Amino acid sequence: MEPAFVPDDFEVPLSLEAGSFRLEPLGPQHNDRDHEAWMSSIDHINSTPGFPDGLWPAPMTLEANRNDLVRHADDFAARRGFTYSVLEGSDVVGCVYIYPHADSHDAEIQSWVRADKAELDGELWRKVSTWLQEAWPFTDPYYAPRS
Repeated sequence: MEPAFVPDDFEVPLSLEAGSFRLEPLGPQHNDRDHEAWMSSIDHINSTPGFPDGLWPAPMTLEANRNDLVRHADDFAARRGFTYSVLEGSDVVGCVYIYPHADSHDAEIQSWVRADKAELDGELWRKVSTWLQEAWPFTDPYYAPRS
């Protein structure tokens, strides 16, 4: 049996209020807005630090995206990984993923913002980095640095 990603007694944060944006758990309720956000920004996301494999994003249907969001919500509920929508008002402007690292770190964090919100990338990285230190139980997370 694999070790737990987070301790059983850890209360997983359900939001982060961070200036002009907020994070909330990603789920199928975000499908239309999420799909439009990343489909309009594939090249930008592929150039974002932390997305080195080129497997995602790749075009998919709205239904396939919904299935992906259900998978992320199931991971969240089972405490296997935690994905958050980045919202400005009701607009999805990005995502943050917190999952086990495949190698030497205790977590891997990835984030992206829409191409038309590229100026938020550094701020998102700084706010999430602080949040990870202050609110999460990780001792050695990996989150690709931003310039």
